[in-house]
Amino acid sequence: MKFNSKHTIIAWMEDKPGVLNRVAGLFRRRNFNIESLTVGHSETPGISRMTFVASGSQRELSQIQTQLDKLINITRIQDVTDEPALVRELALIKVEATGENRHEVVQMAELHRAEIVDVTIDSLVVQIVGREDRVNALVENLRHFGIIEMVRTGAVAMTRSRLKTVEEFGSNGTNQ
Repeated sequence: MKFNSKHTIIAWMEDKPGVLNRVAGLFRRRNFNIESLTVGHSETPGISRMTFVASGSQRELSQIQTQLDKLINITRIQDVTDEPALVRELALIKVEATGENRHEVVQMAELHRAEIVDVTIDSLVVQIVGREDRVNALVENLRHFGIIEMVRTGAVAMTRSRLKTVEEFGSNGTNQ
């Protein structure tokens, strides 16, 4: 029996043409489906940060990480699935909003801590930033009103800061 679970992995890569294509090719060759993929600049000039979420067994994910590590333009890989991490997603959702239901749509957005970012005579655009389950809950609630258009970024992730312990600093308080 093969146990599949969702994994969130971050890879840092050089900003060079073709790197993302090689990463996608690696997943394609392994017949591995990516649920979400986001790439953007990192805090280091010349290095981009890719966050991807994929489902698979621990063995399959380990193989993917090993193969990613072999790609010359990948500088670092981190699986944050089991680490304390902040994982967020952005969604823009255009919803039918007439005079009759506009107030209800606004209330639904407020209930989910989302905000209205555009208003027209017959629609509202709702923006939400949050965990995937929060975004999914809002989407499901807005379906009742009629979703005209929607775009989601996919997950971005960052590990939470951890304070160094006395042992990590050493007994004299300096970093060894």
